[in-house]
Amino acid sequence: MRTTYIHTTLVISLISVLTFAAPRLTVVAVVDGLDSDNLTLLRPYWQKGGLRTLSEEAYQTTVTFPHEVYGGNETTATLMAGTTPDRHGYTMDYYFLRRDRELHGMLDDPAAKGIGTPLTLSAKALLSRTISDRMRLLYPAAKIYAIGIRPETTVLMAGHTANACCWLDSEGLQWVASSAYSEGLPSAAYDQNQSMRIPTLAARQWLPRMDIPAYACPTAQERKKGFAYESAQVLPCSPVANTLVIELALAMQQSEKLGVDAQPDMLLLNLNTLSPQATGDRIASAEHEDMYLWLNQDLGYLMEQLNRRIGRENYQILVVGRPVLGVAPGTLADIHMPVQQFNVDRAAALTGTYLMAIYGHERWVDGGYGQSVYLNRTLIEQKRLNLETIQRQVANFLMDFEGVQTAMPAHEAVLYPPLASTLSKRHTGDVVFMLQPGWQLMQNDKQPIDRVIDEQPRSPLLFWSGALRPMPEGKIDATGIAGLLFE
Repeated sequence: MRTTYIHTTLVISLISVLTFAAPRLTVVAVVDGLDSDNLTLLRPYWQKGGLRTLSEEAYQTTVTFPHEVYGGNETTATLMAGTTPDRHGYTMDYYFLRRDRELHGMLDDPAAKGIGTPLTLSAKALLSRTISDRMRLLYPAAKIYAIGIRPETTVLMAGHTANACCWLDSEGLQWVASSAYSEGLPSAAYDQNQSMRIPTLAARQWLPRMDIPAYACPTAQERKKGFAYESAQVLPCSPVANTLVIELALAMQQSEKLGVDAQPDMLLLNLNTLSPQATGDRIASAEHEDMYLWLNQDLGYLMEQLNRRIGRENYQILVVGRPVLGVAPGTLADIHMPVQQFNVDRAAALTGTYLMAIYGHERWVDGGYGQSVYLNRTLIEQKRLNLETIQRQVANFLMDFEGVQTAMPAHEAVLYPPLASTLSKRHTGDVVFMLQPGWQLMQNDKQPIDRVIDEQPRSPLLFWSGALRPMPEGKIDATGIAGLLFE
């Protein structure tokens, strides 16, 4: 009996080790606009492919974001960092700088030189550790590469410690990179640039994969004429972009021998499902539908190749959507809930005029961006006025604006639950406001800040592992991805 007990204990221990051992390769894909309803709608259309395999074999759930979502990369930062904007510091794609009263890209970093691009990007502004950073801490010799379509998304996925981060330059039709990462432009990307692989694929015409009547959601115009594009003209929003990312990922897997030895490695991919004419994340055209059909094929090819090269038991793949457009404004109008727009520039200008009437003809407001109004603190100090008094006056003034739900001084906003997790101390103005449901933030009459009008957008998550491992039950928060991968 004692021998049997010992043998049983050893078997259980061995199973436990095998179950929780890190796979040789982890693939994380953040897919712009990936929507759960779209996956359900199109499931009958793919007999095989990556999305088909994931729908049958992967752990599936939806993730919700515990903060305001604007359709920018604040969602990517949350997914990758496992914290909310008040902690990771990435609130919107741009921030207002008082010094020059201009907007700046959140990831702009003059110390990071562009390789093949004028963009100077790094993850320096991200205050929290990302999934890739955690991978580096756990496995210092890990090989970590980020490849994507959108530069900011790809940099956020690369985090602070990836070996390299490269993205698709749709104007130069080449792979470009940031010097913020030690390996610069990977050799596999350089080889594809030299072989003119991107111009070759981009020269192809994008035509429907099926006859138009076979699609679930063709528009009236598509029923008459179908659709056709020169892929180069719409490259980031064409199936070619996803194909190129997958091709480079597989080329780098081969050249860098990712997942070949016992040392865990990581590939981080930014992909896209949004077509050129999409006005919402939900499919409303054949071309949008076609993006999913091609993505299914590309993910299937990725998994097929990894199965052959390193074995299905040696890798895992996590695919998660990123809300970009939310519900199309036309859809909301159809149910008698039209989207109304709030002009932040105009609100800041009117606030300045209001303060002039009280304190004299001076520039009392530096500007406005997002949910903030930035007061001219230098002038207020020079005039020896009380900042908190003016903040309170401005908050009361903003409360009279149509569409404003509430307004308050910034130091109070960090204690207000709906805003506390959304704001970052570094980039918040002096007075903060929150809009009523159905209102869209606009920088001016033409430039939207908020592209997602949903109050609580959800994104699909599919997690597939070739090895035995426990999976959670039910829904998870958008901050819980690291727990899926490492715990």
